[in-house]
Amino acid sequence: MTQIDQRLVDAGRTLVSELDSDTVLARILEEAQRLTGARYAALGVLDEGRQELGRFVTAGLDEASRRRIGAYPRGRGVLGVLIEDPRPLRVAEVGEHPESYGFPPAHPMMHSFLGVPIVIRGQVWGNLYLAEKQGAAEFTEADEEAAMALARWAAIAIENARIHRTSEERREQLERAVRSLEAAREITDAIGSVADLERVLELIVKRGRALVGARSLLIMLREGDELVVVTGAGHARAVRGHRLPIRGSTCGHVLERGRARRVSDVASEMRISPAGFGVPDPRTALLVPLMHRGTAIGVLAAFDHGTRGDEFSAADERLLRAFAQSAANAVAIKRSVEADRLRSAIAAADAERARWARELHDETLQALGGLRVLLASTLGRGDAQNKDAAIRQAVEDIELEIANLREIITDLRPSLLDDLGLLPAIEALLERRRDDTLRIESDLRLPADDDGSRLAAELETTVYRLVQEALTNVGKHAQATSAYVSVRLEDDEVVVEVCDDGRGFDVSARSAGFGLPGMRERVALAGGTLGLQSGQAGTRLRARLPLVPAMTAAPRPVLDAADEMTG
Repeated sequence: MTQIDQRLVDAGRTLVSELDSDTVLARILEEAQRLTGARYAALGVLDEGRQELGRFVTAGLDEASRRRIGAYPRGRGVLGVLIEDPRPLRVAEVGEHPESYGFPPAHPMMHSFLGVPIVIRGQVWGNLYLAEKQGAAEFTEADEEAAMALARWAAIAIENARIHRTSEERREQLERAVRSLEAAREITDAIGSVADLERVLELIVKRGRALVGARSLLIMLREGDELVVVTGAGHARAVRGHRLPIRGSTCGHVLERGRARRVSDVASEMRISPAGFGVPDPRTALLVPLMHRGTAIGVLAAFDHGTRGDEFSAADERLLRAFAQSAANAVAIKRSVEADRLRSAIAAADAERARWARELHDETLQALGGLRVLLASTLGRGDAQNKDAAIRQAVEDIELEIANLREIITDLRPSLLDDLGLLPAIEALLERRRDDTLRIESDLRLPADDDGSRLAAELETTVYRLVQEALTNVGKHAQATSAYVSVRLEDDEVVVEVCDDGRGFDVSARSAGFGLPGMRERVALAGGTLGLQSGQAGTRLRARLPLVPAMTAAPRPVLDAADEMTG
């Protein structure tokens, strides 16, 4: 065995035992230079389509020279000859070859050239290139044989490295799938064991962040035309309650399209900076919609993969998408449970009001009425004038209290709402609220009871309570001189609108004294939206309530600021 043959055998043993492809390619070039005396060596690996070079590794050039040359070749000119015709190519002057394009600026001059294909299982996957043989004008046949032997070893080593890489990728995929299933199982368990939605959301962000190795992860849920940050994990100082518009934001675009998006440069690609909602100096992002039964209910936003803030991979995207499905189901189920509890609470409160109305009517009013009859019958029987005056005053007081109690009973549960329907009940309400200081105009276009087209009982109660509470605010707080009430059907919705010319109030203050929490809850349970505008020109409230709310949908949140208010 010659010295060259022994070196080829030794090199082959080393190469086939190495699994890192970068190390393999570098060793091949080193051996090629030693065995053939080439000053420069390069190895090109074809892309998946095997049409051009997808990877190009060099030896013999320092880093400064590589940077000056610029982009690596893609497989044109003489290099392309070996791709189209995978046979050894050996020339004394490469620049004189018919396919030569010449050398780019800053590229060192090369004369002698030797190229051989790298064949894997009968298919060419790359080429080994050698140039500038030292001490001779051109490469020899022995050099070609050595290069071919190295190319065969290279093919085996590259194939081994590919098999190893594929097995590692599959192992990582399986591990990710297991972690995803474990995280989904924890969320499923939490649905039954954790009492409130907030705890479930905290679990989702912690598990989701760990799943994709993100530095920060936020959950944003849809509320009307906005996304609201509800919780965060990791480096994020989540500004809970921070709102960003769906239109005009990258997160909103992901929500509307229902498709995930990987962001390689947050500063230039995201239209609203995440720093505004608590993520410090993010570099990369992965945005995934929370989809429940085909409807996007929110967004999972992960920022900065790993400790260095690297880009998220396609595998990370697939993993977080699968996780987001379980998370969305958990959110929807918890919302449904809480909505049922709230609905039960409101129904119980309404039932209690109805009971008190019956009690006041059957007991208190009857007793007061009897007392009035008794006192009235004593008038004229006594001798003292003061006695008669006192009895007269008592009768007047009792009559006043009877009137007050009747008004309380009507407010608690108007009998007209049960007996005649929503339209007569609202008309009676407006009549009671009109006085010398407040002029009320109305536009009521609702189905009457006599044609059998009344609204659902729960929806009628919601509409009535909205008008009632809004007019109560007008009377107590607005100092208004006029008000306008509109209740009408528009397509498949009931639109309730109450306006006044009063002094207005700060909507963002969310004052409980204005009854806004109760109105928000009622509208949310009805599956509607509530818009509110208030200022020096007065206050305008508008609610849109669907005639048939989706039975399985979570309650749609309510807008505290103004919605479109058009139409």
